[in-house]
Amino acid sequence: MNWRERIVVDPKILAGKPVIKGTRLAVEFIIDLLAQGWSEDDVLKNFPGLTPEDIRACLHYAGEILQNEKVFPVNPGD
Repeated sequence: MNWRERIVVDPKILAGKPVIKGTRLAVEFIIDLLAQGWSEDDVLKNFPGLTPEDIRACLHYAGEILQNEKVFPVNPGD
């Protein structure tokens, strides 16, 4: 899936946070709902403008961001 077709970043929308195209729903908001135990059906019922593909795009976006994250371990006391 190409999340770029469904996720947009626009400084005029939610201060530039990634959102689902055509909405003001931030990717982080959808991910947080899922993390709280909401099912895909729960999300779709509460936000009827969304599609299952929108939810998958949020997950793919988050996964790609984490894959590209660079981590620099810090040893306390060094």
